[in-house]
Amino acid sequence: MEDQNQNNNQEQDLEQIYKLESAPKSKKNGRKGLKIWLIIILCIVAFAIITSLAVRELFPDPVTATPTRSYVGVLYVEGVIARGNVDSWGRAVDYQHDFTINTIDRLISDENNKGLILYIDSPGGGVYESDELYFKIKEYQQQTGRPVYAYMASMAASGGYYISAPADMIFANRNCWTGSIGVTIGTFYNISEFLENYGIHTTTITAGKNKAMGSLVDPLTDEQLDIFQSLVDEAYDQFIDIVADGRQMDRDRVRELSDGRIYTAQQALDIGLIDAVAPYEGAIQHMADTYGLEDALLYDIYYQDTSFMGRLFSKLPLFQKNGSDAEAVLSLIKRDVEFPISYICEMLK
Repeated sequence: MEDQNQNNNQEQDLEQIYKLESAPKSKKNGRKGLKIWLIIILCIVAFAIITSLAVRELFPDPVTATPTRSYVGVLYVEGVIARGNVDSWGRAVDYQHDFTINTIDRLISDENNKGLILYIDSPGGGVYESDELYFKIKEYQQQTGRPVYAYMASMAASGGYYISAPADMIFANRNCWTGSIGVTIGTFYNISEFLENYGIHTTTITAGKNKAMGSLVDPLTDEQLDIFQSLVDEAYDQFIDIVADGRQMDRDRVRELSDGRIYTAQQALDIGLIDAVAPYEGAIQHMADTYGLEDALLYDIYYQDTSFMGRLFSKLPLFQKNGSDAEAVLSLIKRDVEFPISYICEMLK
């Protein structure tokens, strides 16, 4: 028994000694592993920075690296005319408003630029963004005296037509849908009865009886309907003026044509909303012949994310995030409720 107790004590002593010896070693290994990971992370960051600088050097921003000889800029307006167009992963896609506005500013100050072609493939967009782009196009015309042509691809509806109106010439592909001259503020949903059926009661606290107008849980009053209608009507009158001025048409005639309907290219030509039905090359040739620009370069300008991460992730086939059917329906409701007053064709967006 004594021998057995001695053996047990010896084993316990050895176990304590082992723990004392191994603990510092474990900490030491942990610190060593942490250092290795820090070195790896720093190497990755350094590589990303160096590669990003190299990419920017090899592929400079398309606007700052404009041609050093006479050229006509082709500015692409594709997608909804709004700020912050991104996909489900947050990558910039389609029309980029700030980029477009800044591009026109640079073209204005570039003596090598001899003209501007707007290549439009858009269902329209926000009232604010469409109007800001319209004024920037007018500014280009007034400050430079250079020609501006609009070419409508598969669609140039609502806000897409709005920005075309000031152009010196408007060409449309024969399969283009255009027009949709009108304004929308979206669809308002009232789910108060649905909530009541499930015993859900809501209370909205406001200062100002119309502060919460448009809420999902309160029906619109007649007064609130009139308020919203006044917002739409004012934007609509603005649209009418833009078209009448740009197309040199009688305002009453424009109002007759502007009931929100979509026109085919041929229909738009017949009523004077465009100047010609032709392929893209026809618009280019017409500008060259009319303004003596046969020797000018044709320079395409469209948004490109020239950062390293932008170029890297733009090539990755990332899957689109999908939710349940209920989430899809709620997202549609949210979009309609939150989308601002707009020049957009609901059918084409």
